[in-house]
Amino acid sequence: MENKEKKNLGITLTIVCNITSNYGETLGNASSVQKVFKNGKIYATRSRESMKNAIMTQSGMYDDLKVVVHEIAQKDVTKEMNASNCRALEGGYMNTNNLTVIRKSSFYLTDAVACDEFVNETRFHNNLYLASKRAKDKGLNLQKDAKKVGLIPYQYEFDKSLKKYSITFDLDKVGVDENFNAEAEVSEKIERVNLILETIENLSLVVKGNLDNAEPLMIFGGIGNCKTHYFDNVVNVRKSTLNITDELIERLNKGNYKMAFIEGGNFTNEQEIKEKLNPISITEFFEKLKGDVKNYYEG
Repeated sequence: MENKEKKNLGITLTIVCNITSNYGETLGNASSVQKVFKNGKIYATRSRESMKNAIMTQSGMYDDLKVVVHEIAQKDVTKEMNASNCRALEGGYMNTNNLTVIRKSSFYLTDAVACDEFVNETRFHNNLYLASKRAKDKGLNLQKDAKKVGLIPYQYEFDKSLKKYSITFDLDKVGVDENFNAEAEVSEKIERVNLILETIENLSLVVKGNLDNAEPLMIFGGIGNCKTHYFDNVVNVRKSTLNITDELIERLNKGNYKMAFIEGGNFTNEQEIKEKLNPISITEFFEKLKGDVKNYYEG
């Protein structure tokens, strides 16, 4: 245990990807995307809860999730099934079934907030095909019997744009459940972290029938002493241009941090990025990071 405390490192990642927002309030047949207000402007967003749920689900970390209802639905936690042997509990829990127990997550996400201010694009749809099929089967008139055949128009705001989010792991908390004095094996800790990293690398999201390729177009970070969103305040993209500041360069050169991005027109200043930040490929970034995770736990 002394060796682990001496290491005391974490993973911090800040990611830019091209994704849709998720939806908040619905008024009648109109749905609006979630938004945040900052710097006097409105930005579309995908909530941290939505991002975390997608990552936990796609990684398989929720495959062993058990749910109980004690006034509200909550994750099942017992002495026999806790964060040390149940991957679904790695993201934290609060259970009030018998005696209230709380275990914080070993990793934290920010909201995925658009890099540029929100521009409203409204999409109009209807279920004409289904209603027409119903009218044909029942011998009804689509226009006269619109309610009977379930014909209904609907609309929603649409936003797909570059968004930035961060995720940070406390590597010394992974697989540890202090409520039950239990801890996962080293191999299990490595597997859990790498499952989440692999999911981030290949993340996909589905909203209103739309499939997003949510893979990182640009990523900063790695393993280091900082257990907070270290690059979140210095990675800023506007109009597809990364703002390369002295502070960003200094933080990137401090510790074992790297930067990677996908070339091919996603960013307007690609040449400047290559000259000033010495990027590697996204694939190389994640392969290196997974190797560092293995060395951290086994070293």
